[in-house]
Amino acid sequence: MGAGHAHKLYRHGHSPVHGLPPHCKIVAVFCFVLVVVCTPREAIWAFGLYAALLAAVAVVARIPAGFLLKRLVVEVPFVAFALLMPFVVPGEQTSVLGVSVSVPGLWGAWNVLAKATLGVAASVLLASTTELRAVLLGLQRLRLPPLLVQIASFMIRYGDVVTDEMRRMAIARRSRGFEARGVRQWRVLAASAGALFIRSYERGERVHLAMVSRGYAGTMPVIDEVTADRRQWAYAATLPGLALAVCLLGWTL
Repeated sequence: MGAGHAHKLYRHGHSPVHGLPPHCKIVAVFCFVLVVVCTPREAIWAFGLYAALLAAVAVVARIPAGFLLKRLVVEVPFVAFALLMPFVVPGEQTSVLGVSVSVPGLWGAWNVLAKATLGVAASVLLASTTELRAVLLGLQRLRLPPLLVQIASFMIRYGDVVTDEMRRMAIARRSRGFEARGVRQWRVLAASAGALFIRSYERGERVHLAMVSRGYAGTMPVIDEVTADRRQWAYAATLPGLALAVCLLGWTL
């Protein structure tokens, strides 16, 4: 898979959560999110317990609350959609702070907001304790189609290359006194976008030729073999196991 690849979501640490094999964490997060989605929306107390479980994982992983909250900003589109539901979903009306809203819309907004927030928080915890390279190794270990793993690997690495190229082009424009102040500057920006596309395409061809010349035949060599014992699987199963118990209570109470 090549050298390690750091990302902004990852927080270096030596906690028990960091030390778990990546495929164990991927399965645990997937099962946790699945359980959350299956929970009835009326069991409001259950979602509070799910949040407490994630908070406990964050404490064990030594991930500060501020670190997680800043990265939950990615959920803003879901929040905006949820806030609109009480006003657009038809059904029985009620008054909240003097504003008439739909009862089914309120339940729908709560359902989307609660489950999306928990899912995003679980994903952020996974990314905060697992390097991207390890995630790819975990997906490979879980027998995800090799082609998809390779595409994800190339996308991650090549994305940084393109971003760096964009940064250099922006610096070059500023060094020549260029400032995008209006429509007149769109022509320059369009030319820059075209040049970036051509450079990216040419670099992709060069990378592919270099890989073929080194024996690439459609599969990537596995440098690190990631394994997990029963104890590690049991430790990873704690989060989805407790969540499943909460979910079952939510359906029976």
